[in-house]
Amino acid sequence: MSSNINSNIDWNDTIKKEAEGINGEDFGEVQDVSNGLVLVQKGIVNKERFLIPQELVESYDGDILRFRLSEDELENKYREGADSTAVNVEHVKPAQRVAETGEETEETIPLTEERLNISKDVQEQHATITKEPVTETKTIEVPVTHEEISIERRKPSGEQTYAEQKPVTSQGEIEIPIKREEIEVNKRPYVKEEVVVKKKPVTETKEVTKEVTSEMIPTEMIPTEMIPTED
Repeated sequence: MSSNINSNIDWNDTIKKEAEGINGEDFGEVQDVSNGLVLVQKGIVNKERFLIPQELVESYDGDILRFRLSEDELENKYREGADSTAVNVEHVKPAQRVAETGEETEETIPLTEERLNISKDVQEQHATITKEPVTETKTIEVPVTHEEISIERRKPSGEQTYAEQKPVTSQGEIEIPIKREEIEVNKRPYVKEEVVVKKKPVTETKEVTKEVTSEMIPTEMIPTEMIPTED
């Protein structure tokens, strides 16, 4: 069954793809396939290289090349340069392969950088509008009516007999009601005008200053012979 799988795999497409073990262990990245062996490499700084027979490939889905191996078997049997009965390393040497293919190999090291994530929080404040009482004096002319007494002398109307009149023996007082209007002042509030309070958004630009951290590789960490020089 493994021979059928191997015949259906485009081995050139597996280069630089991920490699995994039987239980999903990380075997690193496929570097080369030649002479019936798959070269995989683990790690970025401390690199480990392994030579695995192609016949141990279980499947390839276009992204991951899976082997029928556990991580312990990988470490113990297929490490590059180790004496092993499972792999004949004499006929596959990395230096020879590089010389034969003439291909330049490279490693990708991810460098991370922090970015500022800006969010805005709406805070509520209160604006206080004060109404104050203002006292002023107003004068209004109001017409009022009252009754006054006037005396008019005239002859009595009708006929009267002397017997109906009693002699005047003392001073007498006659009360006549007199009406007059009095001013009564009451105060009653009413709405004389309206004040409209409007709110409108005003946009302004503010500067935000914050330290961010990014990764870099100092040149002093790279061997001198690895740094290209200008001709």
